[in-house]
Amino acid sequence: MKSNLEVKQYHLQVKTELEALKEVLQWFEGLVFPLVPQKMGWQCEVALVEAFTNAVRHAHQDLPETTPIDLEVKLLPNFLEMRIWDQGQPFDIKEKLRKSEREAGLMEKEGGRGLQFIKKLTDELQYLNLPNHRNCLVMRKHYA
Repeated sequence: MKSNLEVKQYHLQVKTELEALKEVLQWFEGLVFPLVPQKMGWQCEVALVEAFTNAVRHAHQDLPETTPIDLEVKLLPNFLEMRIWDQGQPFDIKEKLRKSEREAGLMEKEGGRGLQFIKKLTDELQYLNLPNHRNCLVMRKHYA
């Protein structure tokens, strides 16, 4: 990616349903893959899929399907940033990551590994609890 690239920002809003993942993937692939190295694009896509499915399955599990999930992708000169906003109960991401690391040896456990995948696939991971009853997962991947 060239450092003289201007900042590009894209937004998508979908309902709280796993079926929306197809729309999310088409949107993401159409704007990111022409602009970033393929390996980086795939890593970011897997992180985005994990984050989106976590928002649907966990953050919004008790909310109506009409509850929106907002996604944003920013292409900046040095990194790609992905944000997912949800309206679920906030949580402590550092504690969740510590807990899932401790339980990593329990291979029969199906859930709980998504955040670990996201952490490994991105360079920066942050979870913000915002004052308007929304949360934002921020994922950044630096260009090689």
